[in-house]
Amino acid sequence: MLKYAPAVFAVEKNYQIMALVTAECLFWVKVGDKTYYDHSNGVLRSAENIHRVTLPMSELDGAGEYTVCIRPIIERKSYWSQTSDVIEKRFAFRPLPEGDFRAYHVSDAHNRIDGPIAAGKVFGDIDLLILNGDIVENSGNLEHFDTIYAIASALTGGSIPIVFSRGNHDTRGIYAEALERYCPTANGRSYYTFRMGSLWGIVLDCGEDKTDDHEEYGNTMACHGFRQEETEFIRSVVARASEEYAAEGVERRLVVIHRPFTLPCKPLYDIEKDTYGEWRRLVAEEIRPDVLIGGHFHRIEVIRPGDPSINGDHPCTIVLGGKPGSGPYTEAPWFAGCGYDFTSEGISVTFTDCEGKVLGTEKI
Repeated sequence: MLKYAPAVFAVEKNYQIMALVTAECLFWVKVGDKTYYDHSNGVLRSAENIHRVTLPMSELDGAGEYTVCIRPIIERKSYWSQTSDVIEKRFAFRPLPEGDFRAYHVSDAHNRIDGPIAAGKVFGDIDLLILNGDIVENSGNLEHFDTIYAIASALTGGSIPIVFSRGNHDTRGIYAEALERYCPTANGRSYYTFRMGSLWGIVLDCGEDKTDDHEEYGNTMACHGFRQEETEFIRSVVARASEEYAAEGVERRLVVIHRPFTLPCKPLYDIEKDTYGEWRRLVAEEIRPDVLIGGHFHRIEVIRPGDPSINGDHPCTIVLGGKPGSGPYTEAPWFAGCGYDFTSEGISVTFTDCEGKVLGTEKI
């Protein structure tokens, strides 16, 4: 019934355990002596091929394991529905360590599956997976969402946390409006903060990369208003800093965003100067992250403040960590991603590719 291992996404102070299934079923998760159901106001869901339960991080971190429970549907009726016996599968879970930890970052897979998995395995064992936008080529086909869960399953086995952010290609296609059903959100929002042990982060979302009236979108975008709402969210995070990035015990601060909004780009994509200028100010003056983890540009490199090759005013070190092969994924399956070692001595990054090569290492 499970198509892949569940994905355990970190959102705010909760985990969202999400899983694709191969047939209609009821779904719940047991953690210790507690049960968390995928339900709609008390009615167990069965009509979709994706299931989600939300539970406090503290519960799963303390238990160190969870059990996925599935009851297949034979026939769902108004009265006397018919179901099969419950199928249970246990998964061990390891929360993010309090001290040193390792993470792997994938962005811009564009439906590549084997390449990102192979590149991640070159880096080795990890404690956190970061899926940072454009994992799918577009949202024009529900099967494209399999890419997210196939990569997550292979690199985490359902046993470690994942941070997810949306990319601009995710906004394209008939199922783009359904993305919140297939990906983690905070009450439907694609931007949110998260806290795991001593690590705090904020996931931001630029939406599309051109103005809403661009002909490519055919009148289907309202990203300008979306970004304005997001600006207010960032301000609200700053207003409650003592509960967020300035909370007791926070030692690392991350910004995770598919499109790094402070990097220069061609005129067609040079949009929202006032909005992104305010985001930059809030990030630089208030949040002050250790690193901004980005993708979008199909490059793997470390960009430091004051870098003479960059004509942008970015407030912190940016790491671009996703490089797909040049061309359609069916013709260019090659992929390179980025591993992180967070230690008491600092942060180091390692770029790896699907051919087993280490393409470079650098300390931040």
